[in-house]
This record gives sequence, structure tokens and C-alpha cells, in this order.
Amino acid sequence: MRIGRPVRNSLIGLVAALALAACGTSGTDTGKPANSAGLEKTELNIGVVPVPSSAPLFIAQEKGFFKAEGLTIKTETIQAPQAVMPKILNGSIDTFLTSYVSLITISDSGAAKLKMLAESQQGAPGINGVVVVKDSPIKEPKDLKGKKIAVNVLKALGEVTVSAQLKVHGLAPADVSFVAVPFADQLAQLKAGTVDAAWMAEPYISAAQKDLGGRVIIDTLSGPTEGLPLDGWATTADWLAKYPKTAAAFQRAIGKAQQIAATDRQELNKVIPTFTQIPADVASTMAMGTFSTSLNTTRIQRVADLLAEFQITKTKIDAATLVAESPK
Repeated sequence: MRIGRPVRNSLIGLVAALALAACGTSGTDTGKPANSAGLEKTELNIGVVPVPSSAPLFIAQEKGFFKAEGLTIKTETIQAPQAVMPKILNGSIDTFLTSYVSLITISDSGAAKLKMLAESQQGAPGINGVVVVKDSPIKEPKDLKGKKIAVNVLKALGEVTVSAQLKVHGLAPADVSFVAVPFADQLAQLKAGTVDAAWMAEPYISAAQKDLGGRVIIDTLSGPTEGLPLDGWATTADWLAKYPKTAAAFQRAIGKAQQIAATDRQELNKVIPTFTQIPADVASTMAMGTFSTSLNTTRIQRVADLLAEFQITKTKIDAATLVAESPK
């Protein structure tokens, strides 16, 4: 289900708020687990990123799905798995939200062998795009040749999806220059002309349209990249082997929440402001991707193939090696 429309209000304050990197915060499901019999571990520390993709975990907490599975959940706010890899490897973070790009590049590097337990979101048109200022001479994708494009992180989702879109228009990644600019700084750099275009996510796209008369010249989650899986809940292969029953309990609980996220926008609107700095009025109107209800290796392989094609990974990863078994 494709849900939401672009943000209309509160954009300036929101952009400032999202520029703040949340860290060290935590939340706890304090209710006593209903049935922990047979689980190898009943208390989990979950690494969450303060973005809408984390919403199913908080829905599961609120609805008591973890408690029903015998689990007590604590949350730790992270920005990316790479930044907390020591905690992931030593088991002090049990599972965590990660993009598929991070999951695949970490596995390719050999830093850790990771497994996806449950998918959170797939991409949908309107949530990511390449933006230029109102009076830019860039009118269509082919005009990006020789230009400088800001992405929030190099060798990540922005670079991959922009490269896939450029290919459609007869351009190669080498025909442009990708530069790392945090989302919160992109508006200023577009205005100053230090970059020619910027790959943005909502609500920054709407902020650029409002403040700079910005134009989206490429919707980077449409056409060849529409429905591309974005992120999900992962753990290490070692953790999964050590705690298989616990992993299955987590999957069942988060799976119920994914079903709600996929079908009930009001539940998303209610929960997102509780763990992000997105105001309620913005959460109710902003565009979001499709919340997934299954892990599909064919879908995931699209990401791995793009990473290999654009030489972001050294090898072509088999998506089947990245996915945990479905819970019994």
C-alpha cells in the first residue's frame, strides 16, 4: 500500500529538529512477559533509528505483541549499524534496524555476517528524489552530466538509486560527481550553488520546494527502482544460531505489527511522533514507503545486483544468504 502525501506544514522547524542526531535514548516494555517458556533469551536490546521505518517495533510494544511472545524489549537509538558494530558483535545490541545497502555492504566487507529477520519498508514514488533550485539550468536528467550531486552518504541508497535512474537516461555514474552532504545541510548548499542538485528524502524535498522553489527532476524510487526494499530488522548470524527460538518470537511479534503498519495509517500517525522529532501534523501527511509483510529474496536481490553493478560491493551477493528463516 502506498500511503501519504508530501508534507505541507512545519517544515522549517522539522528540518532543524531532524538535524539533531539522537543518541543514548531508550524505551522499555516494562510489562512482565506472558510466556517466556522455551526462549533462550527474554530481554532484548533493539537498535532503532528515529525514522518511520522503526514504527512497527513501537506498534508491537504498544499492542503487547512482544509481551505475548515472552519478550521484554528495550530500545537504543542508533543512526546506522556501522556506528555501533562493536555492540552488535558483542551482543549488547540484539537486533537493529538497517538499510539493505548497509546489510549488504557490511556482509561484503567481511565485518560481520548479518541476517535480516523482517523487512520494514519498500520504496514508493514520492519519498526520495533529485532536487534542483527553481532557476537551475538543469531541466531534465540528462542535464546532470558533469554536475555535482549531493547525497547524504556516499556508496549508499542515494548513490545507488540515482545511478540506476541515470542509466535509464543514458548516463553512467562517472558522468556525475557524488559528494557527501548531510540532509540538513543540503538546502543551504543548493542555495549557495556549491552543489548543482541534491538527492533528498521527505520531509526535506518539501522543504526545498517551499523554501527554494525546488524542482524534483528524478523520482529515485520510481521506474527501475520502484518497490526497491529499503530496510528491516537484522541480527548477526551468530546471534541467530545461539537464540533461534528468541529470534522466531521476535519475528512473530514484529510481523503482527508490520501487518498493522501496512494497513492502518492512523496507527502510524499516532506512533511516529513518539520516537522521532517529526511533529504529529507532519507525520499525518508525509509520504512513506510500503510497509512489507514478508521477506522476498527476489526483491532483495535487486538491491544486491545494483550494488554489484555500480561497483559498491566487491562481489555479487546472493540475497538468500542474507535472510533468516521464517518463524515456525
